[in-house]
This record gives sequence, structure tokens and C-alpha cells, in this order.
Amino acid sequence: MELDRRSVRRRGSRLRRTALIAGVSAALLAGSAAVAPGASGAGSAGVTVKVSARVAALIGRMTLDEKLSFVHGGTDPKALGQAGYIPGVPRLGIPELRLTDGPAGVRVNEHATAMPAPVALASSFDDRLAREFGRTVGRDGRALGQDVLLAPMTNTIRVPYAGRNFETFSEDPLLSSRMVAGEVEGVQSQGLIATVKHYAENNQEDNRMGVNVNVDEQTLRQIELPAFEAAVKAGAGAVMCSYNSVNGSHGCGSGELLDSILKEQWGFTGWVMSDWGATHATTDIVNGLDQEMPSGVYLGEELKTAITDGTIPVSELNDSVARILQQMTKFGLLDGAATRRPVRDPKGGAKVAQKVAESGAVLLKNTGEALPLTGEDSSIGLIGPTAKTPKVTGGGSSNVVPDSAASPLDTITARAGRHTTVRYAAGGDTGDPIPASALSPALPVDADGTIPVTPDASFDYSGTLTVPTEGDYSFVFDLPAAYGLLKIDGNSVITGFLGSSSATVHLTAGAHSFAAGALAIQGGPTKIRLDWVTPQAAQAAREQAVALARQVKTPVVFAYDDGTEGFDRKNLSLPADQDGLISAVADANPNTIVVLNTGSSITMPWLSKVKAVLDMYYPGENGAEATAGLLYGDVNPSGKLTQTFPANESGTPVAGDPLRYPGVNNQENYSEGVYVGYRWYDKEQAAPLFPFGYGLSYTSFAYRDLAVRQSHGALTVSFTLKNTGTRAGAEVAQVYVGASPGTTAPQAVRSLGGYQKVRLRPGESKTVRIRVDAQQLKYWNTSSHAWVLGTGKRDVWVGSSSRTLPLRGSVGVTR
Repeated sequence: MELDRRSVRRRGSRLRRTALIAGVSAALLAGSAAVAPGASGAGSAGVTVKVSARVAALIGRMTLDEKLSFVHGGTDPKALGQAGYIPGVPRLGIPELRLTDGPAGVRVNEHATAMPAPVALASSFDDRLAREFGRTVGRDGRALGQDVLLAPMTNTIRVPYAGRNFETFSEDPLLSSRMVAGEVEGVQSQGLIATVKHYAENNQEDNRMGVNVNVDEQTLRQIELPAFEAAVKAGAGAVMCSYNSVNGSHGCGSGELLDSILKEQWGFTGWVMSDWGATHATTDIVNGLDQEMPSGVYLGEELKTAITDGTIPVSELNDSVARILQQMTKFGLLDGAATRRPVRDPKGGAKVAQKVAESGAVLLKNTGEALPLTGEDSSIGLIGPTAKTPKVTGGGSSNVVPDSAASPLDTITARAGRHTTVRYAAGGDTGDPIPASALSPALPVDADGTIPVTPDASFDYSGTLTVPTEGDYSFVFDLPAAYGLLKIDGNSVITGFLGSSSATVHLTAGAHSFAAGALAIQGGPTKIRLDWVTPQAAQAAREQAVALARQVKTPVVFAYDDGTEGFDRKNLSLPADQDGLISAVADANPNTIVVLNTGSSITMPWLSKVKAVLDMYYPGENGAEATAGLLYGDVNPSGKLTQTFPANESGTPVAGDPLRYPGVNNQENYSEGVYVGYRWYDKEQAAPLFPFGYGLSYTSFAYRDLAVRQSHGALTVSFTLKNTGTRAGAEVAQVYVGASPGTTAPQAVRSLGGYQKVRLRPGESKTVRIRVDAQQLKYWNTSSHAWVLGTGKRDVWVGSSSRTLPLRGSVGVTR
């Protein structure tokens, strides 16, 4: 198969291309160098930034080519494997800039601290931990030779199927705002420039480059934009604009989003870079874009021509360069910081990664105190591929090469001790090379079963797969540094990017067309694997798992999914019929416990059969240690869901309406308005599987004595929280505020107004005071195009989730 390179994410395919920079004559340069940096030229629509005398002087000395080299990416001569590169101007003492993914750690060609998925961080509801997460990634990035982090991501979790839900924070704007602000502060405290992304409404991966999001002004302002504004207020040095269009304008060419809202209204003084390949026109620089990545298709030669013929004023280019240089100055990169870098601290990073995994884990079910495990659990059966081979992270930009990653089988065996027997069964075959007898021609595999791929030699295969019997065949495509595609009978089966992806397809006995391809996308060679699992192998593995479940006291099934950038999930079921595996194990032994290594919400048809469910998300490099500690009660679970888990696929905000998702003819309507996530479930009085903010503990908590008062526009909500159990634990106390009676604009039944993570010893009580900022009492008025306070008698609830709210009061909100 000839792999369609246009479908490949342009980050990879263009990393090996030379940036489109060419020289110009000295006569042309003379006209551009004298223009004052940031000055508005004739016809300019941009919002300019105030610059320091130092930056103005540097721009005044730069040639046109040197300026252009700042507003588009180039090729890194060192090929460190990062995402982007800006060459700098050595003759002026301006160093290079290296830009790296990502949201769950630094993605380069070296080992780095693989942090838990950001959704796990958000599930901790711990702002201080967000700063610690950021500091860890920030130090790693600086130590690994990077200057700009392409993170955090803070798009709203709107669509449960979205492939990157694990990379972002939540369905709630307040929680996302506090998480992103904390992470930005932490990252930048280490001298690494943070890039908040993807601005805006990049809420799905399917057709992300083609879809136009039609969203009303109130919904845009109240749901998606608050977290981006919080990142700006926290000092984020850069913002990445999105692939998708918003209300008819490309994300990277929207004057409304980039110039009007971001730069003018919010006062953003950093620079706006495009997502990789998301620039659409040279005029995007007039509408607020400052840098095209990863190369210069539009802001290279085409921009040079537009400036020299007067179509685009050079002041627009000067402003963009000034914005980048201002941030480089702020971070000390013009004063030697580029060469003064910290050393890595792998042990410290692993410690923080484990802390995040422990704090963000969510205990979803615990019938009869099945957890924590005790010495009475004399025999344990670990079942599932990720019980032995750890699921560290998701695919795409968040795929990090960890310093190390222990197996849950090893950590649980060690924690269980010598008096407990721990046994293992895969439950599902993890895959074997497809034999030459089934493929004609045979795959070009090496002796170790891998296929070599280099930037100059892609893998393109087309042949015939012959299967002996009808049944469900699973395929596993392992792509550690590559993009891959698998088609059977002309149908796309797997599209993968930087990680391992699997899929199951029902095949009739006989011959089927089989096409596969892969591209190396990190500047160097890699090895990929394409394996399969036959129905017979899958059945044998399941029978072994069921037999083990019958023989042990406590089966623990590890289940996973394959969330990744670039592709949404096709459904909310676990892949490779893991739902069937869990059900079969639970039928064999009712003491079954399930550990989830999943990135977003899933359905659980087996929930009533199992005793306990612990959601670890993608838990990072120390996930196995964290999992063992949580299962045995060394750590008390305290995480809460940041997204609603639907009871079934027909009970989601986007179900049954393709115009809401995934869109029709490239048009997608956010017709649910402000009713995103739990707001929709409350409005529709729909029962979720698990609500927003939900999470159990090994102890219990009681709420009493609610008092609410307004002062200086904000609310102070006070109450008494008591640990009524026998273990120390932490509770995320949540405050929700009801609608304003005098407001005709759409309003949520209740929305999160504040929260606090409170740690209590057994029997300890504490008076908790949570501030609800005035901003959380406002709505966006589409007539005045401004925030307006929602006055009148407003209900206030306090509790442990959006649906468990034992305290209720009210307060009169006045201006």
C-alpha cells in the first residue's frame, strides 16, 4: 500500500524537510530594518505588543530573512527528536529555540519522566500538585535541551469518544482553569516556556483538520475559553491555535479569537504558534498568528513576497518577532539561560509521577470492602496484558520514553508478601507475528519480529491475508516512533501514532486484501511490529484466565484502551472484547476486582458482577507502584472524576445527533450550548453511570453546618467536614451554585463554583471555607458582549460529587 502522506500529521512528515528560507537583496533589507518593532503599518489589522528597548534594537539589526526565520519552523541540525526548531540568530547572540511535546512529559529521543495522563492529574483536584507536575516536566524539558513545552492542553472534554481526552483536564471550566494555571506556573518556574493548546474548540480528533465548529458566543465564552484565559493570566508564554475552524474561520486565522479576544481583550503578550500544519494563508499573520509550524509554507517565501510587494506590512512581521523575543528575554534565553541547564532528576521525577498517579486514581466501586486487599487474600490472580506489560501513557504527542516502568505483576507480588500466592494469566493473547502461511507476500520482518522503518524508507505493504476459519481476529500495531495505517478489505482497521494500537475485526474464512504502511516521524530510524491474535488464541487465553479465576480467592483484571492523538474511539467499549473477559472472570469468581488503565469514560456492562473498580487512567512510569499501594491500602484513594461516565452510548450529550458529533459535511453544531458534561445530565435529568466529581475512599466523610455569605462580590461557603471512618483520608469537598432567577440566558441547573481537597485523620472534624469567586456567579451576555453578574436568590449545594450533595442553602446575590 502506498501510504498517503497527506494524511500523516505534518509534524512527522516535515521534520526532515528543510525550512523554506531564502536570501533577499540588500536593497530590500534596507527598507525593512528601519521599521519600528510593533508599529502598525498601513492596512494592518493586528494587535501590537509593547517591546523593550533591547528587543527593539535587536529587531532593528535583523535582516528580513532573519526575521522570517522566527515565524516558521526549521530543521534542527542536531535532530534531538523534538517537535519543532527555530534557528535563532547567532551573530546577534540570539540562541536557537527547541520545542517539545508534551502534555504527559518531554517527548524527545531520550528517556524522560513519563508522567500520568493529565486527566489523572485533574482528578486529584489538587492545585498544588498541578504546580508540582509542571515543575517536574519543566525541569526535565530544560535538562533535555528544550526551551518550549507544547503543553498543557486544556480543551473541554465535550465528546466522550475523543481520542485526546486523556491529554486534557475536564468537562468543567473552573477545574480546567485551576489545573492549567497551576501547571503553567510550575513549568515556567523552571525556565521552560509553556504553550497552552489548542485554541480553540479542538474537542475531537476525527476530522480535526476539516471540521468547522459552530458554537454560540455564550457557550464559547463560558465553557471553552475560561481555561485558556486562566493560562494567559498565569503567564503562559505561548498559545497554540487549533486545526479546526470556529464559526467559519480557521483556528489559526481567526482575527476574533487571536487578535480580538486573546491579544486585545485578555492582553496576551506572548506569541501564537500554529499546530503542526494548521496554517492556511499568509494573511494569518495579520489575523493574529505569529509562527507557522513546523515549516514555512505560508510564513516563509510567500510572506517574504507579500512584504516586499507591500501586500502585508513589515510591521506585522516585526510584531510577531518581537513577541517571541520578548518571551526569550523574560526567560533569560538572551542572557545565557540557553546554555545554563539543570541536570535531570529521574528519581525526583519518578516520585512526583507516583504521587500524581496515587492522588488522581478514582475508586469507582467497592462492594463489601473488597478493597483494600489484606493478608486474607491468600491467593491473587492477575489477569490482562497490562497486568504484566504496564500501560504507561497514551499515543501521539503524550507518548514518552520512560526512565523505567515496573510491571504491576512485580509490584503487587512484592507487596503481597511471601504468604500470598500471586499468579498471572494474559486473558487475551498479546499478539504473535502474522505467519508467512497467512500472508502473501510475507511481511518483511527481521529475526526479532520487527519491521525496520527509517525517515527515508517507509513501510508500504499490500498483499492477501488468508484466514482458515471465520471469527474475530485482533491486530496489534506497535508504532514507537511512527505513524501507521492498517486496512483490511479496503476498510480502515487501525490508524496509530506514536504508541501501540489494536483493533478487532470479524473475518470470514478465506482471502482478504491486506494493506499496511508506516512512516518514521521523529527524525531517526525505528522498529515497528504488526501482530495478530487469532480467534483460537484468544479463546485459549480467555479459558486460561477463567481457570485461574476459579483457582484463586481474588482475581484482579487489568483492562485498558488505546487513547491517542489523531483518532477518536469508535465506541465506549473496551477493545479486544475485554468486556467479555471481565464478565467471564466475574462469572467464575464473584470476588473479581477491575483495574482500569483507560484514558476517558467507558461503559461497563459487567459492573454489577464485580466487587470493585479502580480507575488508574494511564498512570505514568510509576503506575505499577501506585497501583499496588492503592490496592493494598498503603494509599487511600482520593481522586474524583473530571468527566461524567455515561450509563450507555445512547445516554450522552452527543448521542443520536451527527451534527453535534462528529459533524456532517465538515459542519458541527454545538447545539447543546452551555449544557456540556454534567450540565447536560442535570438539565435532561439523565442518570449517568458515574457523575462528575465522583470518587470513593476507604474511609467515609460527613458534611454539616452549612453557612453562605456574600462579600465583595464573592461567596464564602463554610461547613464542617468530618472523617467518620477508621482511616486517614482526603475528601474533595465541592461547592455548586444554582441558576440566577432573573437571568433569561441559558443557565446550568448547578455549576461547580469552588472546591478544596481536605485531609483528615480518623474522627477528625474541620471547618472548611471555600471561596466562590464573583466570576463563577456571572454569565456571558450576548447583547452587551460582556460578563454580567447573575443576581437574586441562588441555591448553593455542598457535597462529594455533582450528584451527591447533602448540604443545600441559598444566598441573595447583589451587585
